[in-house]
Amino acid sequence: MKIAFDSQIFTLQEYGGISRYICSLATHLTDLEGIEANIIAPFYINAYLENLPKGIVSGIKIPKIPKTGRAFHQSSLWLARRAISKLAPQIVHETYFTEHSVAPKGVRTVVTVYDMIHELFPEAFSKQDKTSVQKRIATQRADHVICISESTRKDLLELFDLPEDKVSVVYLGFDNLIPEISETHKIKPYLLYVGQRGGYKNFDGFLRAYASSLWLRDNFDVLCFGGGAFLSAEKKLFADLILSENAITQINGSDSKLADCYRGAALFVYPSLYEGFGIPPLEAMSLGCPVACSNNSSIPEVVAEAGEYFDPNDIDSMRIAMERVLNSPARRAELIDFGVVRRAQFSWQHCAEETLAIYRNLR
Repeated sequence: MKIAFDSQIFTLQEYGGISRYICSLATHLTDLEGIEANIIAPFYINAYLENLPKGIVSGIKIPKIPKTGRAFHQSSLWLARRAISKLAPQIVHETYFTEHSVAPKGVRTVVTVYDMIHELFPEAFSKQDKTSVQKRIATQRADHVICISESTRKDLLELFDLPEDKVSVVYLGFDNLIPEISETHKIKPYLLYVGQRGGYKNFDGFLRAYASSLWLRDNFDVLCFGGGAFLSAEKKLFADLILSENAITQINGSDSKLADCYRGAALFVYPSLYEGFGIPPLEAMSLGCPVACSNNSSIPEVVAEAGEYFDPNDIDSMRIAMERVLNSPARRAELIDFGVVRRAQFSWQHCAEETLAIYRNLR
């Protein structure tokens, strides 16, 4: 069976969860007997494509998105349509949302829905953002839709008019991060926060919960990995909460550096108001870091018993959950043990096998 992935996400993301998912899926599909997976990205900016096995990727890397970004995206998609037609695949898996498929006539199409954030948190996006409109069209047009959690499937079916039997769930895998074993980032023990911090990610809520506990402030710092340097509004919040700038640190770095951060943390905190799946808790579990997380959306579905849960809209609930783990070596050890078992339930090989079963059912 020949499977083609289109170029969409690879002209939009240099790095990112969606492009990492497609790359991992394509690689593991290729490892299965009788399967040829092709990523057709005539022009792309994505860094992950450079490291894939030879023969999977067709295209040329551009150093950065040209000023005419939309034209760049559309021209790559147009060329992808021509290349996919010549390839003659049995399945085209669309990597993001577009009104018009690149699949040749008669070829079955699949699209993955990662979350319903644009629909549930529209205030977080520009009024010019057409993602939700294009998602609706793409899911209605596709022969089958994959969701990455039951929570996302439930939201999709509630918000869009789709038949239930057209939508399946396939969980993501995650990559085992290899630590550098570098120097400790903090003299004091620290709470770890990973990724973007704005809007529904609820970093502000996490900080308020931390600041509300004199015991947490006295005994733990906060380390933020990724998400860019602190904004002026965030620094103002630090000042309003009377938090020392030395207590709240932000760093960027490689996956190995991130692994160091997980391994050295007293607790990983995941306060998001919504997630379509949520890979960071699995990364934390894989490196022996206990997890405290929100009790909403897909998060309990992924974390199961390996997390200390809190209501992300309740500062006291978040504070109590963090203090409960950090005050109890027994609870901390229990969460770490649960994490070892839970992380084993998720792999890219399993993701590829379940996705292939969907492709075969469409033929």
